[in-house]
Amino acid sequence: MLPILRILAPNPSIYTLEGTNTWVVGRDPSIVIDPGPDDPSHLDEVARAAGPVALVLVTHDHPDHAPGAPPFAGLVAAPLHAWRMQGAEPIRDGQVFHAGSTTLTAVHAPGHSVDHVVFHVPAAGAMFTGDVVLGRGTSFVDPPDGDLVKYLRSLGRLQEMRPRVLYPGHGPVILHAEAKLREYVEHRAEREGQIVAALARGDRTIADIVEEVYAEYAADVRPLAARSVLAHLIKLENEGRVTREGKGEGARWTASEIRACARCGRPVVGRGRYCASCSLILLQEGASEVGETAVE
Repeated sequence: MLPILRILAPNPSIYTLEGTNTWVVGRDPSIVIDPGPDDPSHLDEVARAAGPVALVLVTHDHPDHAPGAPPFAGLVAAPLHAWRMQGAEPIRDGQVFHAGSTTLTAVHAPGHSVDHVVFHVPAAGAMFTGDVVLGRGTSFVDPPDGDLVKYLRSLGRLQEMRPRVLYPGHGPVILHAEAKLREYVEHRAEREGQIVAALARGDRTIADIVEEVYAEYAADVRPLAARSVLAHLIKLENEGRVTREGKGEGARWTASEIRACARCGRPVVGRGRYCASCSLILLQEGASEVGETAVE
């Protein structure tokens, strides 16, 4: 059985639940994932628990996961790897890491952030998910670094790998991985439906939507909810399902009908007359009928 140990960082908050989970994977040598904040007492505790360390890995560069990684790597004299972090070796999608009897694979899973990586241990059915999947609640997608379309694609990719156990960046271990991933996808679909339903009753600002959709939530989560609603609205806008008038917090959002492609009848995203496929075909053919609308 693969030894896995959690060391909880002392940084509890509404964003981090009880704190950031630092994971020690394997033994003699171990791999340490997400050293967390630059807290000397926490890093010392991780070093004592980890023993000899072969690798230090970071899921993403948010301040609750990454700042402690460079000093920790120096403390244990181990190489540091991250998708984007000054002083770290860059991680590649599909890169395989070995330490003793432990082998894990890096899987680029953007959406929560552009640089997010999860680490998969196929032999153990284990996946270290960072903030893509949390042990309790849902992940936060905050534009522009957060992108809901990419996030949903990442969830789909993780589902295809069929992990058995998820070790999240915050909260408890998830023993029923496939059910949790399915729950996350369904939750996003449900939230989108609630937002679309709110807009069907008339144009709304983001604050209006939050007031309707998150009515039963505490006031301190409303700012997070507003960013999540924005992520959904950007997705819907790109799909041609909503339009925006104005800028910033005062912008008003309105539901719009998805129009059919003038050539093939498929849905059109944006303001053009043609779907992406037909626009490309017509442009390649040099058709004059495309005009400017094909590429809007």
